[in-house]
Amino acid sequence: MSTPPRRARWLIPVALLIAWLAIGGGLGPYAGKLGEVATNDQAAFLPRSAESTQVITAQRAFQQQETVPVIVVWTADDGGPLDSSQRTAATGALASVAGDRGVEGRPSPALAAQDGQALQGIVQLSPDLGDELAGTLDRVREAADGVPGTTVQLAGPAAAQADLSDAFAGIDGLLLGVALAAVLVILLLVYRSVLLPLVIILGSVFALGLACAVVYFLADRGVVRVDGQVQGILSILVIGAATDYALLLTARYREELAHTADRFLAVRAALRRSTGAIVASAATVALGLLALLLSDLTNNRALGPVGAIGIVCSVLSALTFLPAVLVLLGRAAYWPAKPPSDQSPSNASGVWTRVAGLVDRAPRRVWSLALVGLLACAAFAPTLTSKGVPLDEIFVKDAPSVSAQSTLARHFPGGSGNPAIVIADADRAAQVTEAARRTQGVASVAAVTESGRPGGGPPLVVDGRVRIDVTLQDAADSDAAKDTVARLRTSLHAVPEAAAIVGGYTAQQYDTQVTAERDRMVIVPVVLVIILIILMGLLRSLVMPVLLVATVALNFLATLGVSALVFEHVWGFAGTDSSVPLYGFVFLVALGVDYNIFLMSRVREESLRHGVREGVLKGLVATGGVITSAGVVLAATFAALGVIPLAFLVQIAFIVAFGVLLDTLVVRSLLVPALVRDIGPASWWPGVLSRRPGGRDA
Repeated sequence: MSTPPRRARWLIPVALLIAWLAIGGGLGPYAGKLGEVATNDQAAFLPRSAESTQVITAQRAFQQQETVPVIVVWTADDGGPLDSSQRTAATGALASVAGDRGVEGRPSPALAAQDGQALQGIVQLSPDLGDELAGTLDRVREAADGVPGTTVQLAGPAAAQADLSDAFAGIDGLLLGVALAAVLVILLLVYRSVLLPLVIILGSVFALGLACAVVYFLADRGVVRVDGQVQGILSILVIGAATDYALLLTARYREELAHTADRFLAVRAALRRSTGAIVASAATVALGLLALLLSDLTNNRALGPVGAIGIVCSVLSALTFLPAVLVLLGRAAYWPAKPPSDQSPSNASGVWTRVAGLVDRAPRRVWSLALVGLLACAAFAPTLTSKGVPLDEIFVKDAPSVSAQSTLARHFPGGSGNPAIVIADADRAAQVTEAARRTQGVASVAAVTESGRPGGGPPLVVDGRVRIDVTLQDAADSDAAKDTVARLRTSLHAVPEAAAIVGGYTAQQYDTQVTAERDRMVIVPVVLVIILIILMGLLRSLVMPVLLVATVALNFLATLGVSALVFEHVWGFAGTDSSVPLYGFVFLVALGVDYNIFLMSRVREESLRHGVREGVLKGLVATGGVITSAGVVLAATFAALGVIPLAFLVQIAFIVAFGVLLDTLVVRSLLVPALVRDIGPASWWPGVLSRRPGGRDA
């Protein structure tokens, strides 16, 4: 009678394995296809309700079709002035590309700088060129190269868009390859075996393929948005999370194999004792990411559901594919190493036994020193500037569009080619124009005429409205330019019955900064409440969740403090993208709580059997190695984002990687265990453990 059940219990793992192999084979290619539905058009990721977003909609009425400008800049090879013949040749060169594929309308004539040492002209390009953008820009450059004695550079939104596409070129293969290589090396060192690391990596790749397929399906139907940044973070998040959950499960499976030779019972026990912690950990990250839906910034809202999908797929892989493989492989999973047959947490020795002994002997000294160190680092957090990254720092390496913009700024007003765009009622155009000219920081003002260019004729009136281009004195990405936009709005809003709104690149940066500050005020408390609720349900306590959230929040502030020093004094960044602090908070707090969940769920389990004091020590020894390994894996995977030469991703990579290591090695290893050991059973109030012996006096 026992034979059929014994045979039948092989069916589930075999069926799960076949299902995941089908998923990997059928959906795996979608990991390389997300770029097909991704957009790097930053205009699509502006605040929904901002004034600059309203201007984008309003200005479309003044164009027969939407275009993206490229600014052509000529300078003399010898650094001297340019003559009229060169200006004429430059104008003819621009005119020669009219009618080419991707070029919309007639290019502007070449305009000379006041110092006579540079020329600039504008060519409007189609916004939907996609992969053809680079070729179109090459044709514009080739035509412009026909001006003798000059050097040609391309600036403006179209050129920046091409450089951004180059930065994300090959992101699928490069980023995934670097992340998987880092994970493989770490797992080989941790397990000293070949088979299990490969199984864990295979499970994370299957999870990524499933996540990318779901995201592709939703993005293709306009349900979610994906850009290069979201695409890169999704890959790292899934690989890191799936590996972390796999490490926790396999560590518990290794323990269970020491108590039973039956692989089925070992897997079942490992699942029963680790699923709660894994699901709770995944829930904190997924719900924390979904809190980004409260953001008014579209790129933040895009990351929320995409990241949550990735976490769900990671959990599915860890709790279905991995157990199925462990059942089928048994002890062979650790080949060529063999798990000790008599291993148990109580007999564990080594570094974590010594750490636990230190925490037991001097808990107050341990947590005091850790707390002082974290507070010292956190003291520098207010110095981190998050007003946006200047244009010349967006790319970590030198980019052609950045160099061209610098050349443009040396010879023309800082805002040349990137004016503030004003939409106002036509019968108040004169008053609006005059108010704009009087505004401090404005270089020139001109209404767009029927020819489609600013100045030189009567303004173009569409539905009773006019468009006025306002060139700013300062560079479009500077703080001074943002201040000018704020003053300009104040001046123009005061013009009676003009209904003037101000947009353009600088206004978009200003609105993004203001919105990011608002998002932090809204989303941070929501994420903290979500995490508190999950921890209360898992740990059945009120004091412990507050303690854990407070420590990971302190870890976040300490990480920001260190980041502020590194970014300014080591890497030379003037500031961070306005979204960096929020992204860092969501990742670090949610992921930091993960490791505390892994630790404290085990501590609670041991405390119910041995008392609070012994529970802390046994839980720390039992989980120390696996959680540290998980932290190193996650830090390494996020550090892989640094291969993409964009300041935003490099900054996120450092913040998360450093913060995870700080949390793993200091907060989870020393601060939290020492606090719980010192506080004793009261740390579990009002749960059953608060009434158990084993506190600091035990």
